[in-house]
Amino acid sequence: MLESYVTPLLMSYVNKYIKNLKPSDLQLSLWGGDVVLSKLDLKLDVLEQELKLPFTFMSGHIHELRIHVPWTKLGSEPVVITINTMECILKLRDGAQDDHESGSSSTSRSVSDSSKAVAKPRRLQQAAPSDPDLPPGYVQSLIRRVVNNVNIVVNNLILKYVEDDIVLSVNITSAECYTVDDMWERAFMDITAPELVLRKGINFADCTVCLDKRNASGKIEFYQDPLLYKCSFRTRLHFTYDNMNSKIPSVIKIQTMVESLKLSITDQQLPMFIRILQLIIALYYGEIGGHKESEGEEGSGHVREAGGILPVMDADVESPENTTDLYMLSGGPEDADDGWMSWAWSFVPAIVNVEEESEEDVYQQREDGSIPNSPQQNAHKDPIVSIGFYCTKASVTFKLTETHSESSYYSPQKVKSREVLCLEQQGITIEVLMMGEPFFDCQIGIVGCRALCLKSIMGLRDFEENMNRSEEDAVFFSCGDSLSSKGMTYLTNSLFDYRSPENNGVRAEFILETANHKETYTEIAGMQRFGAFYMDYLYTMENSSGKGTQDFSVVNMEEVVPIVQETSIKRMVVGPLDVRLHSSAVHRILKMITCSMDHEYEPYDKPQQEVNEESHGPAKSDDISSLEEFIPTRLTCLTLLQVSVTVSMAEFNLLQSLMPVIMGHKAAPGPVYVPVFQPVRPLPSVHFEVERVNVEHSVPMYAPELVSTVSSLSQPSDNLLHHCYEHLYLKVFGFQAGLTCQDSTGASLPLIPIIPSFSAAFYAKQIQMPAYWSKKSLVPTTECIFELPHFTVQATRAQTLLLQAICQSWTHSMTNGTPLTLSESLLNEVYNAPGVKSLGPSPTLEGSVQNLELKFCSRATVKFASGTLGAVKVCARTPGSGDGMKDKLVPLFQGPSDTKELHMSRWLNEIRKPESLLAPDLLAFSVLVPQQGDSCRNSDDKTGWSKT
Repeated sequence: MLESYVTPLLMSYVNKYIKNLKPSDLQLSLWGGDVVLSKLDLKLDVLEQELKLPFTFMSGHIHELRIHVPWTKLGSEPVVITINTMECILKLRDGAQDDHESGSSSTSRSVSDSSKAVAKPRRLQQAAPSDPDLPPGYVQSLIRRVVNNVNIVVNNLILKYVEDDIVLSVNITSAECYTVDDMWERAFMDITAPELVLRKGINFADCTVCLDKRNASGKIEFYQDPLLYKCSFRTRLHFTYDNMNSKIPSVIKIQTMVESLKLSITDQQLPMFIRILQLIIALYYGEIGGHKESEGEEGSGHVREAGGILPVMDADVESPENTTDLYMLSGGPEDADDGWMSWAWSFVPAIVNVEEESEEDVYQQREDGSIPNSPQQNAHKDPIVSIGFYCTKASVTFKLTETHSESSYYSPQKVKSREVLCLEQQGITIEVLMMGEPFFDCQIGIVGCRALCLKSIMGLRDFEENMNRSEEDAVFFSCGDSLSSKGMTYLTNSLFDYRSPENNGVRAEFILETANHKETYTEIAGMQRFGAFYMDYLYTMENSSGKGTQDFSVVNMEEVVPIVQETSIKRMVVGPLDVRLHSSAVHRILKMITCSMDHEYEPYDKPQQEVNEESHGPAKSDDISSLEEFIPTRLTCLTLLQVSVTVSMAEFNLLQSLMPVIMGHKAAPGPVYVPVFQPVRPLPSVHFEVERVNVEHSVPMYAPELVSTVSSLSQPSDNLLHHCYEHLYLKVFGFQAGLTCQDSTGASLPLIPIIPSFSAAFYAKQIQMPAYWSKKSLVPTTECIFELPHFTVQATRAQTLLLQAICQSWTHSMTNGTPLTLSESLLNEVYNAPGVKSLGPSPTLEGSVQNLELKFCSRATVKFASGTLGAVKVCARTPGSGDGMKDKLVPLFQGPSDTKELHMSRWLNEIRKPESLLAPDLLAFSVLVPQQGDSCRNSDDKTGWSKT
């Protein structure tokens, strides 16, 4: 009978997570075709044990559960599972409870794992009884079709998370998962040759996210505006199999598309929102939950790279604590029953029939109840998993709230909010590609982005409707292109792109090699696809032979684990951006910063104390040789292209009430005085431009282990010592600054150069974990190098006065409300307005520096600084008044200079350059400051001076 095959499969999931169910009653209801269960309680202990997250379920209820099984049409109609009103409340696990559970974690894990191992074949035996009327091949095919076409419907899903005074709730009106055809339309499908593909669709309707604040009694006094209100999105799942007998897919694609995403954050929600983000980051890096460093596991505190498992250095691999911790963070299906990712993977059989096993695997059971072929011993190739999120348009609006009381004394208070700041993005893409442990890649891109001011700020009517200010004035940040000009490039090769291989019946090809990946996904390619922002984070784990990624699941633990080479590279590119910092924008940004600091939350990550050097033994020769071959590092590269920043004269100034809070001081009591908004037209501004900025930052991936090993050597090599530092490279190309002005139409006048274009470079390195190097006086702890080939500053008297007026508008608060005025003659002299008679060219004071190089070095016993200055010139220049007239130059200071012709008049009127590139520098200096302290007395150098 078909019921004897399908019923245990459905009952296994229902009975596992729901309390107080009678299997006999459930089985009779299923045989009738429909089952309705009301007021169900979830097994919270089972969820907590399988999720293994630092959360505790306070409650979990299901109002109604419906299961519809069309027994007469199982081959053409889907099984429908409907959940009506499901609510779960979670909270962060207490520290005492976490410590108590950690003591028995290994025992509970071993007991639960063994019980699951015994229960699994028992359930499969019930699902596959002997029936001579139904051939096994037909039964397996029918069950596969049933499982592949199960429809899951959830109506009114409510999730709540509480912590301190934070109440985060997520409400989804409806969510439905169903099988689709090659056109992504609802259909009854099966995996057939030659395509061997299964497609699923998930629709989420009216998702609302609320973030509220509760008082000391746990009640919410008034509700804030929702963070996200009635947002709908759709998800497409694409599974590709190698053959009909494959237990898991070879390629898994899960991608979500959102047309419009509108977030709203009030000033009271902002610190709570940042707290939630910090919680997510702490969970990602393992700072909450998992194993603690106090447990004495060397290497357990390593930060795991996203998506892959980093090998635990010098740790007991076979210990249950280590293996469970690794499997908890693994994303592969071979880690069944060992973590929250595997718990989520356990629901995949309802979609792709992962646990379809042959009868030989089912009944091959040892006498002790264990299964001989575990997922790791029965190794298979890791599937390629591609996860994507795409958003056409998104916006984040910042609001300020005000409390208003009704006329009646007993009437409740009402909260009104005003929109003051908005950040808009177009074409957002987040793509993750991974294959088991050895490969992980994450790419994030944005096509266009802009920020604009909305309405008033702090009682000041600067962007109200009656101010007649255009939208161009409201925009103070813009980057990238628009979708109308860029197109739908952010959807390239996604399941929502009709040109993608999956939508044309072709198998997609993925780049899983480091060299090929770097050649394909370059900065130019990222900017061509997006335009505003592009980030590529690549993590790979390769064997020492350099033959690419290997299957780590087939490694026998009894054999020697091969040396792997890990690389972590983050590349970020920011496209051409324009920033206009006027009074309205600056005060809105500072107001957001002050609101975000208005909290008393304790940080999740506590500073860790460095381990003393004596606690580690001497390094082994094998460890040193392996480190000489390869040392894993994390490299971060940031590139800024065509950056333009304009700082306008302040039209109002309220910094006296914002800056004390930002600097950590308490705000002064009493109402904030609001000055009158005085628009100045034309609006003088200081303009900065830079063609390109390159930043590179590298740090060792396993700093504690590396430093403890290298510091124990008497004479470490330069290569080992180099990787013990944190390195920072900064290069600036084509930086220039000048004065500009916005006329009545909002257009900017040509730039008047104050600082002509120049380039500079800066390099710094700092030793990791300085406590290990306190007795090594020859090892530098900090080094800095700054190089400036040439630098020039030039300005007239009028330009200097205008710069002073712009600075004073920001530094001097206008408490008396006096209007901000500028002399028209000063503006006309600076900008040379057309139609205004000029008094003639004004002399320009010019100062230049050439070949400036500064160095700084700090050691345990001495601090050293040195520098060289090639040439300096300070002069007054008067441009020629007529055609053919040369500029008049009056030098005030110049060096080095040839003074042989000083007595002649032409010496003062000519521009002189150094005689040759080999001319001596103008200035060279060096300063040494001995450091007196414990580090000097304990070092080998008794004099306090470095040995050179």
